[in-house]
Amino acid sequence: MLQKPRGTRDFLPDEMERRRLIERRMREAARRWGYREVCTPDFEHLELFTMKSGEGIIQEMYVFEDKGGRQMTLRPEVTAAVLRMYVNEGKVLPKPIRWCYFADCFRYERPQKGRYRQFWQFGVELIGADTASADAEAIMLADDTLRSTGVTFDLHVGHLAPMKHILSDLAPGDQRAIMACLDKHDQEGLTAALAGRNLTHLTEPLAALSECRTVPEVFEIAGDVPERARIEETFALLDSLNIDYRPDFGIARGLDYYTGMVFEAFAKNLGAENQILGGGTYRLAHLFGGDDVASCGFAIGFDRVMVSIGNFELAHEPVVGVVCTPDARARALEVARAFREAGVRAEADLMQRGMGAQLSHAAKTADFAVVLGKREVEAGTVTLKDLHSGEQKERSLEDAIAEVVRHGAC
Repeated sequence: MLQKPRGTRDFLPDEMERRRLIERRMREAARRWGYREVCTPDFEHLELFTMKSGEGIIQEMYVFEDKGGRQMTLRPEVTAAVLRMYVNEGKVLPKPIRWCYFADCFRYERPQKGRYRQFWQFGVELIGADTASADAEAIMLADDTLRSTGVTFDLHVGHLAPMKHILSDLAPGDQRAIMACLDKHDQEGLTAALAGRNLTHLTEPLAALSECRTVPEVFEIAGDVPERARIEETFALLDSLNIDYRPDFGIARGLDYYTGMVFEAFAKNLGAENQILGGGTYRLAHLFGGDDVASCGFAIGFDRVMVSIGNFELAHEPVVGVVCTPDARARALEVARAFREAGVRAEADLMQRGMGAQLSHAAKTADFAVVLGKREVEAGTVTLKDLHSGEQKERSLEDAIAEVVRHGAC
């Protein structure tokens, strides 16, 4: 028996309905802020991602050569693809551009709870606004979107400028190595990286920066960094809207293209693998042949959100099973269509079962049975049976539909 590929999943109807419900909530949250959905190809030229993240990312990707000899890859994330689309299609659009997406991504990594080889991201990109207000909007939208799902989370907000200011005398390669350790919260690796470069004097300020819980504390440690006014304005805007967040200037983010404000969110019930959102300000478009436009955005790990939420009861919508004698089949299809046109899910018998077997099957899958025999066809009526109470009554089709619809509204 063939099995699904490792790191992928099959979703049965109940789970798909839960996922679609949460998707709709996230899309609706973004819509209210003026973000419109875009879609990019499932596969892109490999260079799109290596230009951004380096050749080392290839081992984590599904890379293949197409029939024209071009190096292609299934997308491992969506931000680069959206900025490529901006360069190709959107440079002349009025700014700021507010786009959102929901897409599946692919990474070749070790599967574990909440981490799969095929996974889904919901994300937002705000392109062309280089202000504290834009930074604050991205954070507030991230908070609003996560709250719409029902997940419980902690939101951390920081800025790279103080950390980069402390590391400003270092060579770019040394900065990246140290920030990579900070991003992974790898204290042992950080200690080794600093000691190996004779930079142990930075241990204390970096540790203190990570422990800061107010903006003034940050500047006591890092000094008067050039971006101070922007940082103070961004945090003041968040405070004015009573956003529940924790200042965290130890956030490094593992990607070189982040330029300033950064933020992350962590589900409260997922253990070690609990990050469900990451984002910040960045510049990417110039790498793909576009202008050096400021951008800000975030991506939500949809699968981890669903794991955190867990199973929940779906709102029940009544189901009608249409039961008929052989000579009433044509009328049964008309009746089923009338229920569907009224927004009611209706299922007709396809197995040519007898009336008793049809009723027995309907009792397993439906809330009501609509029974059609010779009498009902001749009278233009239906017999509506409540499969939970057993109560049944012959009535007009319109009255039967109205009763089922009322039942669904209760």
